[in-house]
Amino acid sequence: MPDGPSIAAALLGALIGLGAPRVARRVVLALPPVVEVRPPLSAAASSALSAESSAPGDGFSVRAGAVVAGAIVFGGLTVALRADPGLPVFLALAAVGLVLALVDRACLRLPDPLVGVAALIAGLGLTGIALLTGTPDRLLGALLGALVAGGTHVVLALLPRSRLGFGDVKLATVLGLPLGWLGWPTLWLGLLLPHLLHGLLVLTLLATRRVRRDTVLPLGPALLTGAWLATLLP
Repeated sequence: MPDGPSIAAALLGALIGLGAPRVARRVVLALPPVVEVRPPLSAAASSALSAESSAPGDGFSVRAGAVVAGAIVFGGLTVALRADPGLPVFLALAAVGLVLALVDRACLRLPDPLVGVAALIAGLGLTGIALLTGTPDRLLGALLGALVAGGTHVVLALLPRSRLGFGDVKLATVLGLPLGWLGWPTLWLGLLLPHLLHGLLVLTLLATRRVRRDTVLPLGPALLTGAWLATLLP
C-alpha cells in the first residue's frame, strides 16, 4: 500500500518524467546524422510515430506518458527496494533511463554519452555504497552481472540476421550492474523479460498491421522495462 516515501518518490518521478521529453528532444537534435537505410514503417505506424520521431516531447501524449511512467517507475522502485541502500542509485538510473527510452523510440539510437552517464551512476554509486556498508560481495555480484549481461548480448548481436545493435549491448551491460547487485535470480529475470516483452510487442504490432516484418523497432525501452520489472519481483 502506498505510503509517504513511495508517494514522494512517485511525485519526484512525475517531475522528472515531465522534463524528460525536453531533454530527449535536445539529445536527438544534437546527434550527428547517420547515413543508414532502414526498412520503412507501415503507414499506420508512421503516422502514429511521426510527431514523436521528429521531436520527442512536442506532443501532449508523449509528455503525459513520460509523467505517468516516471511516477510508476520511481514509486515501484521505492516500494520494492526501500530496505536496500542502493535505492538512490536505482532512482538515478531510472531518471537517465526515461530519457534513453524516449531517445531510442524517436531515432532508434542509444547515445554513448547517455549510456556512459548511466554506467558512471551505476558503477560509482554501487561501489560507494558497497564500501560504506561493508558489502564487497554485492559489488562483486554487480560486476559479474554486467559481465554476464554484456557477454550474453554480444552473442545475441553476432547471431545471423540479428537486429540487436551495440547500443543495446552497452545498455544491457550497464543494467547488469544493478541487476547483479540484487542477486542472480534478479539478473536472470532481468535478462529474460526484455526479450519476452519485445517479442510480445512485435507480435501485437504485426497482428494489428501497424508494422511489417522488416520494420526495425527499438529494444532500449524493453531492456529498461524488463530490468525494472525484475527489481520488483522477489
